[in-house]
Parts: sequence; C-alpha cells; structure tokens
Amino acid sequence: MFDEKEIIGENNTGREQADLIFSLSDVTFGYAESEPVLKHVNFQIKRGERISILGANGCGKSTLLKILAGLIFPLQGDFTAFGHKMDSRHFSEDYAKEYHRRVGYIFQDSDVQLFCSTVYDEIAFGPLQLGTDEQTVQKHVKEMCDLMEISHLLGKTPYKLSGGEKKKVALASVLILRPDILIMDEPTNDLDPRTQSWLIRLLATLHSAGKTLIFATHNLELVREVSDRAILFDENHTIAADLPVLDILRREDLLVRVNLVDENYRYAD
Repeated sequence: MFDEKEIIGENNTGREQADLIFSLSDVTFGYAESEPVLKHVNFQIKRGERISILGANGCGKSTLLKILAGLIFPLQGDFTAFGHKMDSRHFSEDYAKEYHRRVGYIFQDSDVQLFCSTVYDEIAFGPLQLGTDEQTVQKHVKEMCDLMEISHLLGKTPYKLSGGEKKKVALASVLILRPDILIMDEPTNDLDPRTQSWLIRLLATLHSAGKTLIFATHNLELVREVSDRAILFDENHTIAADLPVLDILRREDLLVRVNLVDENYRYAD
C-alpha cells in the first residue's frame, strides 16, 4: 500500500531540521500601475517550521505566498530558495518542475486550482507530468484517495463538488507529489466544522513527519492549532511583527493597530 508514511515522507530531524529553505531580503512587489503590495520584506524560513502569515485583507499575504511558491518574483530585493536565487531568469523549465514538486501550493479558492474533467485526472496530472508511468500513477491515485477518504469522488467532475470535497482533491493533487513544503492560502475557507477538524489533524501529521508548513490566514483560532510562529503584516504592506504565535496573540494593541481585530478582542489561553 501507498501508506501514510509514503504519502507524507519520512521524519527529518537533526542537522537537516535547521536547514534554511527561504530567505527574503528587502523584497518589494507591486502589480502593474499600482502601489506596492509588499514593501521591504525581510525574513527567513527553516526546514520543519510551522508559520502563519497574518494580516488584514489586502495587506499582501496572498502575494507573499505566490512568491514563496515560485509563481511570481520580486520586483526589488533578493529571494533565495534552497540556496538558489529566485527570479525569472534563473527559473528554467526543468528547475521550475522540480521546484513545484518540492513546494506544494494550495490556492484559497479551489476552483482556481482544479481544471481537469474528473477527480482522477486532477490527482494524476502532476505525476504524469513528471513522467511517472500510467500503471504506477493509477496505483498511487487510488491509494491517495483511500487515505484522503475521497475514493467515491474519482469519476466526478471537480467543479460539482462541495467546498470541502474540492479542498481534499486539491490537497491530494499536491500531496501525491510528496512535497517538502506545503503552502496554503486561507486553508479553512469554505470548510464545514468536520472538514476543518480533519484538515487540522492532517496538518499535524504532516508536521510530525518533518514537513514545512506555511499558511496565510486571518483566522486567529486556527493560528494556534497549525503554527508556532507568526509573521504579522500591517496595512501598509510591511511586516509589523515576527514572533512566536502566542506572543502575537497576546499583543492585543498590535492586532488592533494592523486592523486584524477590533478593540473588543481579548486573548484567551
């Protein structure tokens, strides 16, 4: 069987756990004819960390995740990943393919991510693009769907699924590639309480296996469940704080200032 250990990989400890994965130095990004949505961003991420990117809507969280996922590149500053400089000139087709295998990205809106005619085709797409033979792909898709409890969806059209089912399919299409890093934008959007609980358990399993987890969210209840460190953005698109999660959550004045909560917010242990 393609069991849970095979799906999520081995536990990485020791020296490798401290390896530097991402480094951003004075990174600025803006879309055409608009003000920058990220300004002078500086931070590093090491292997095995669990990090939440926090901030009000429009502060630049999703843009930052797309940079980390290798979908867009900074206009100014330096971004390195796995020790390699990341920009459009250095992102060859072969390197891009390997990068996107190692760095899995889950969009906030699953409809943006799902494009195949059936759930089977969706999950099989990545391995087939990497040259995996059809028989092996069939085996791995079946076992992935068993693990994710979506085998009954294999022949269905993704756009007809519920929000929770779409999220599971999107996750399966990424996890089948066994990425080292999982990046999720607003991971609990459109999920019912049962599916939210399932997702939190899955993320805990992924982390225990040594995966690096990065989330963008404004859900402060979720933050405590899925991360240890929080990078908080201000509405002026700069980093307001980079602290352990519990320290951020206790800074009520700071959370109010960046417009993430109102003045009635009180942290509860």
